[in-house]
Amino acid sequence: MSDALLAIQSSLRKARAESSPQQILDLIPYSSFIGAEAKIDNDAVLYWLDRRPSNIGNPSLPAIHGGVIGGFLELSAAIEILYTLDVELIPKVVDFSLDYLRPGRYKTIYANCTVLRQGKKLVNVTATAWQDSPDTPIATARCHFLIAR
Repeated sequence: MSDALLAIQSSLRKARAESSPQQILDLIPYSSFIGAEAKIDNDAVLYWLDRRPSNIGNPSLPAIHGGVIGGFLELSAAIEILYTLDVELIPKVVDFSLDYLRPGRYKTIYANCTVLRQGKKLVNVTATAWQDSPDTPIATARCHFLIAR
């Protein structure tokens, strides 16, 4: 194994042992670019994206760019796999489907993920984003990831 892969695997084990999904997010440059964060909340991982001027897509509303919302949900789903499952390789996206339900206003976006099924090679995850209440999501995603090489 390469030194880089061993370092990633060591970081994953450390993040799980310390109950810190943020440590995994910190390994991914895109997460800091958009401002994604994560923590344990009620025995589940809660992801959030604080408002940031660079994430605005429609300045007249203002609203968060749809690509940022989609990237945030894809990132959250991948971190969910890395944090909650016994996976030591970075999952690769096989399929990603996103439904925009409401505008993502210029305020904090929260997300949670659920692993629906884990097979030997594929994992199916749903991710839901909301702002004011989990009962009124702004977007939902269905993701399939390859976890075996």
